[in-house]
Amino acid sequence: MEYKLLKSALWGNKTQKMLAFLTIFLASMLVASMLNITLGIGDKVALELRSYGSNIIVLPKGGALSMEIEGKTFKPLQEDAYLDESKLPKIKEVFWRNNIAAYAPFLEGKVAWSKESIPVAIVGTYFDKNLPIADEPNYRIGVKSLYPFWSVEGAWIEDDTEANILVGETLAKEHHIAVGDTVMLADKSLHVKGILKGAQEVEGKIMMSMALAQTLLGKPEKISRVEVSALTVPEDDLSMKAKRNPAELDTLEYDHWYCTAYVSSIAYQIEEEYKGATAKALMKVSDGESKVVKKIQSLMGMVSIIALIAASIGIASLMASEIHRRKKEIGLLKALGASNLAIYALFIAESLSVALIAGTVGALVGYGLSMLIALSIFGHAVEISWIILPLTISFALIIAFVGSLLPMRRVIDLLPAEVLYGRK
Repeated sequence: MEYKLLKSALWGNKTQKMLAFLTIFLASMLVASMLNITLGIGDKVALELRSYGSNIIVLPKGGALSMEIEGKTFKPLQEDAYLDESKLPKIKEVFWRNNIAAYAPFLEGKVAWSKESIPVAIVGTYFDKNLPIADEPNYRIGVKSLYPFWSVEGAWIEDDTEANILVGETLAKEHHIAVGDTVMLADKSLHVKGILKGAQEVEGKIMMSMALAQTLLGKPEKISRVEVSALTVPEDDLSMKAKRNPAELDTLEYDHWYCTAYVSSIAYQIEEEYKGATAKALMKVSDGESKVVKKIQSLMGMVSIIALIAASIGIASLMASEIHRRKKEIGLLKALGASNLAIYALFIAESLSVALIAGTVGALVGYGLSMLIALSIFGHAVEISWIILPLTISFALIIAFVGSLLPMRRVIDLLPAEVLYGRK
């Protein structure tokens, strides 16, 4: 009997059912797309910010020591402490190795420049060097992937050459150096193969291969620092606590922090692998990433909540109209002995049936909408989080239940004699 009543109600008044379906469908679609983007936006924003450079710097332990005198910071051991070049693969052997997007070593110093008879700053690095590591024999590191916005007028130089150099844009302008010129550094004649542009830190320096810099500075197999670009998750209270002192974390907090891709936990693991090195997270980049992600997530959360409230109000309005239209049917059911609870169950079952279908379809369409939004903003699709499907269906059922609950109170006030004889 109840099944026949439910089936009859579902197929009756198709306009009301279609409006209820559209209301829940639109809300579910919006919630699913917002949730899917929210879960995937952290990785996308991190990926976008990684294209602007490093967020972890690896220094020799002594080189990281600093002191402040009269407001100025001094690093007395910076010039005397170096890292071993042979240990560079260790950075890609940490637990979060797949989150290490790019890195490059640097060796800096000054050498005599015969043109002006003054020391000039030089920087040795890898440009696009093959660095075989476990399971990835063709892995490549260098400034080309670490700083993709750097450009060169002329041509890049090869990592194994000791005859070519790149000159920073500012230095080239000041000394009228052009592509194809020859300069003398420490009595070594070098060919200017390109003018480096967009590299703010080395605009006034000469960049060259690591091997050439080690030769000129007399530091074989040594490097000054390593800059690392890692994909991380936004910082939160746990990572801030760990940043102050990891020893303050209890076992559960430590495991959670260590197994989450915070910039601080990745830096900590690099220190564990790279003996003799200190890895420092560049919190300015990470903090900016966290703020951007949190603001976007908050905005999407507010939009989702407003959509849920609006949909519940819409369902409440439709249900009130439906109860008014079917008051004679309700009166007849009461006259036949149906309890208020049984009538409640009938109407709630109708709403939940529509919500189940609308929520499922809305979630699937929401996945597609989130892909379109991600493609338009980031140029890449976000991954599908299947946990959102049951969540969205649950939200749809909640919308239907809450939206139906308040109008159902009118059922109690309906008296069979009055509605059947048209007196109310």
